[in-house]
Amino acid sequence: KGIVGGIVLFEFNLNPSNTKKNLKQLTQDLQNAAAIPLLITIDQEGGQVNRLKTKYGYPAMPSAKSIGNKNNDSVTHLWSATIANSLMESGINVNYAPVLDIHHSKCPVLGKRERCFSSNPSEITKHASILIEEHHHLGIKTTLKHFPGHGSSTSDTHLGIADVTKNWNKKELEPYKNLINEGMVDIIMTAHIVNRKLDPSGLPATLSSKIVTGLLRNELGYRGVIISDDMQMHAITKYYGLEESILKCIDAGVDILLFSNNIKGSTQYNVENIHAIIKKLILHNKISIARIQESYDRIM
Repeated sequence: KGIVGGIVLFEFNLNPSNTKKNLKQLTQDLQNAAAIPLLITIDQEGGQVNRLKTKYGYPAMPSAKSIGNKNNDSVTHLWSATIANSLMESGINVNYAPVLDIHHSKCPVLGKRERCFSSNPSEITKHASILIEEHHHLGIKTTLKHFPGHGSSTSDTHLGIADVTKNWNKKELEPYKNLINEGMVDIIMTAHIVNRKLDPSGLPATLSSKIVTGLLRNELGYRGVIISDDMQMHAITKYYGLEESILKCIDAGVDILLFSNNIKGSTQYNVENIHAIIKKLILHNKISIARIQESYDRIM
């Protein structure tokens, strides 16, 4: 029916004056208008990926790397609670965090921006589980990203293809395995990286059934919600048409397709058009109703 199920907020959605009050009002109005509770989502990792800034009246939220460097459980708890509390006060119920990627100082989009806790998988697991715990205390869902590991990339998927085949290591899956086994996972976000060790065809992970269904669902036994990274990033849009990328993504086993409308040239990416494309793919028997139902059930 084209009913809205979720929204993603960016900094441009914040009113610079009385930000907290206005944001709370906005999210309340949206929830009041929705028959089914909305997923109201944001990227609030802390550090450079930080929409709720101090200039808007929010407390300081440093980067994951600075927290990983301190490696002190009490500090991690306090930092995590600060982030979760800021989201709760603003009526946001899903955070696109924590980052489970392994820290590599040369990675332009992660390591250089201090978005990863550590290069040690067990330390990543520890800090991520604390962040998840503090969010869950306040009824907020979290998102592990970017599966199956983006930390070793030497290019930026916002700009084009990032191939990690040569640099990727199996240990990058360990934080995911640990948290899945502990039953702590709400949502996992796919990466747009190419990894021929996992899919020799060279499809980005987001569009790869070998990675999404074969590895994450079948091998690691994950049964929860899978969301794509932003489908408007150039690692997807430069190489795949809109309809083709939607079909491949749903076929791969992704439950929620994320379109940010935060990237230039996005007129074709409006909700009505994306909804019409999915409907057309179903009517032409390219996607089954059962496949849609499976994702809907997981999300609900």
